This record gives sequence, C-alpha cells and structure tokens, in this order.
Amino acid sequence: MMENQSPFLDTIFLLRKNECITLFSDLQEISSKEESEAADYFETEFEKERLEFLSDQITCDKETAVWAAKVLYHSAQLYLVRENTTKSISTLIPLFKGRRDVSSILSADLSLRFLPQIIIALNDVDPEDELIKILEDILSVFHYSGIGYDLDFDLEKINWEEELKDKTYRKLYLERIVHKKDYKLAEIPFINKLLIAEFGMYKDAFWRELKIITEENQ
Repeated sequence: MMENQSPFLDTIFLLRKNECITLFSDLQEISSKEESEAADYFETEFEKERLEFLSDQITCDKETAVWAAKVLYHSAQLYLVRENTTKSISTLIPLFKGRRDVSSILSADLSLRFLPQIIIALNDVDPEDELIKILEDILSVFHYSGIGYDLDFDLEKINWEEELKDKTYRKLYLERIVHKKDYKLAEIPFINKLLIAEFGMYKDAFWRELKIITEENQ
C-alpha cells in the first residue's frame, strides 16, 4: 500500500484501514498524480470487496470512486479549516455528474460510507452549517452509503422495485439495512416484504423487533 504520499492519500488509506481520520491545518489541492494513485488504490479495494458479493458483472468506476474520496477528504478538512472557504465549498464538494448505476454506487461507497460520521460531527459543531445540507444531498443520491443515518428525503419518491432490480445490489442493500438496523428503510412495504422473505421462519433470530408491514398496518 502507498503511504505517506500526501494528506489526501494518507487520509483515505488510514480511514479505510483503521476507520480513523487525520485532520490537517490547511487545505491543499489534490494533484492529478494523487488522483491517479487513488484510482488504482480504489480499484484494488473494490476487487477485494467484490470477492464478498461474488459478481463478475460489476466493475469499479474509478472516476466516481475518486470523486467520492475527494468529497470525503474535503468534508473532513472543512470540519477544521473554515476560514475563507465559504466561496470555495461548491468547488471543494462538487455535485456528482456521472452516471448513477450499481457500479458507481458501490464505487462511491468505498468512501461515502464514512460520510455520515462527518455529518454528525459537523452537526455537533453547528447545526446550521451549509455544508451539512450539501453532504446530505449527496447521500440522498447515494443513499446506500447513508443507510443507518436519518436522511431527510422523500423515500416514497423512489421506485424501489427499479432501484433494487439488480440482485447483487439488492442483496447488499438489504444486508446493510439489517446490519445498521435502519427501521425507516426496513418498514418501506417493498423492502419489508423482501426482508421478511429473506428471514423466513428465522425472522426473530435476525430482527425480532421489526414489524411485518401489511396493507392493514401501512
């Protein structure tokens, strides 16, 4: 693994390896060389995780993985460094402009799965921080990474049958809902039906407290 190359790379490596983050005292630009090294790193990490969900149809979207890493890195640094950054936030945290599909969702998740923790930290400092809304908007698009975090967006507007049509993504999505005990998602009728079917007769062993949603109790 590449280490001690740059604040950006060191932050990403340390976060994924030890789930802790280093904050630096100033914001530095990320070079094209650093982006290239990060892309190669995420491709390797994606392949490791792909062994768990056993799909040779999904490949790493390196461009999206690097975008997500930059969002995460800059968000963490903006937690500490905010002097004269108001005008540059939209540059540091650009909206996603690529194609949203299973590949990009899972590639972005390599970094965005850590974003809720940063949002919580930002909220503890200043609940009115404009950065919080920007980051929550990103998680509303990549809501797989936001499972377990109480996102304020209209879940009813999502066509869940279309969203979860890919079997691999559906399996991963359901597994994370169970792992995070996300009741808000688990009680959406379509998702609830999928979960109950997966649990079968062992429902109480997996999640005793989860309601079984029927037409009568919706």
